[in-house]
This record gives sequence, structure tokens and C-alpha cells, in this order.
Amino acid sequence: MTLPKVRFAPSPTGHLHVGNLRTALVNFLYAKKAGGHFMLRIDDTDKQRSSLKFEESIRDDLKWLGIKWESEDRQSEKLDIYNKALERLIQNGRAYPCYETQEELGLKRKALLMSGKPPIYDRAALRLTEAQKKSL
Repeated sequence: MTLPKVRFAPSPTGHLHVGNLRTALVNFLYAKKAGGHFMLRIDDTDKQRSSLKFEESIRDDLKWLGIKWESEDRQSEKLDIYNKALERLIQNGRAYPCYETQEELGLKRKALLMSGKPPIYDRAALRLTEAQKKSL
């Protein structure tokens, strides 16, 4: 039987909150009980908001709670792997670029929520012609 490998993957964009700590604790206790492996994965791909100060705060909080991890990983060290996977998805027609701004997407989201609908992307980029894409 394969032993479980579980992780806690906080983004170092702020301090941990109770929900983060609950997730870390449940995963840690599960790994410990099952004889598995508990990993801390720093999800630091948001370069604008990520901070070493918050990484240290995360580690300090986990240590204070007695949560020990067997290994640590950083998402930013795997960007090349993710970019290659993205290229494969695009080549296979399973992903496509978004041509809308954050503001446009936010307005669509708000309109859907105000009308009582879930904020699901409408896949508008799939309906654009090549000429429209080039003009954007």
C-alpha cells in the first residue's frame, strides 16, 4: 500500500487565517496517523503580492502550532513545467487566451451575481474571429 503524501499550500500574500490553519492541521494529523508525508508547498507564483515576510510568518505560525513538515516545495521553482503544460493544452485546443481585461471580467462577474447567477466565465474569447483577436 502506498503511504499518503499530503500538503499544505499557502500563498505568502498575507498572514494565515483560521481556515488556513484548520486545513494545515487536518492534513498534518492525517499524514501523521496514516504514516504518510506532510509537505509545505509555498504557492509563491503571485510575484506582485508574495512576500518573504509572509513566508516566514507562515512557517512561524505552523511551528508554534507544533505542525512539522517533512519537505518544502516552492511553486515558483516549477514555472517551466507549468508553462510547458500550458503550451500542450493550447496546442491541443484545451486552453485559449483571454482577451478581456480584469475590469471587464469583474463587471461580468458582478452582473451575474446581481442577477442571482453563479459567476461562470462565458467563454467569450472562443467566439472571436481572427480579425477581432488581432485588433485587441
